[in-house]
Amino acid sequence: MHTIEPYYNWRNLYTAENDSRSPFFQREYSEMHYTDQIYDHYIHPQWDNIDSTTLFIKLLFTDYDEGYCIIELFGEWNDCLHNDIMFLKRGVIETLKQEGIDKFILIGENVLNFHYSDDCYYEEWFEEVEDGWIAALNFREHVLQELKSANIDSYFVLGGQLNLVDWRIFTPPNLYRKIESQVAIRIGAI
Repeated sequence: MHTIEPYYNWRNLYTAENDSRSPFFQREYSEMHYTDQIYDHYIHPQWDNIDSTTLFIKLLFTDYDEGYCIIELFGEWNDCLHNDIMFLKRGVIETLKQEGIDKFILIGENVLNFHYSDDCYYEEWFEEVEDGWIAALNFREHVLQELKSANIDSYFVLGGQLNLVDWRIFTPPNLYRKIESQVAIRIGAI
C-alpha cells in the first residue's frame, strides 16, 4: 500500500498546501518518512490524514469561482468502527463549504471497502449543498453495492457514466464539466 500515491499530474495547477483557503494549507509532506498507516500497512506520505485511522484523502483541485473540488480517497471507508464520514465532513467538507464549494467530486478507485453505520452525516452534507451535488467517481463495484445497500446512493450521484476509467486524461475543468453534465442528466436538469 505504500506505493499507491495520490494523483499528482495536476500539481502544476493546484496544491492544497499552498491554498490559504484549503483545510491543508501549509501542510508539509515528506517523500522519505512514512508515518501514517492503515491497519499494519504504511501508506505513501503524500496522502492527507483527516484524523481517521482507515480513510485518507488528497484534495486534488479546488475552483472557488465555479464552486467545486475534486477529492481522491484512499483506504477503507469505515463508518461502522471509525465514523470516517464524520472526520471527512467536519474536517474537510465544512471548511470547503465555508469557502463556497457546493459541488464535490469524490474519486474512489482506491477505496477498498465501505462499512455502514448510519446516514446522519450524509443527509446533513446533502442538505447543506442545496443547489450543489456530491458525485462519486470510479468506486469499485463492491463498494458501490455497499453504498447502495446502505441507501447512501440517495445522497450521491454515482455509478453508470461516472465510473470513468480515463478520468486522468482530463484537466480539472474538463473533468468537472463532464461530471456536471452527467449529474444534470441524472437529476433531470436537462
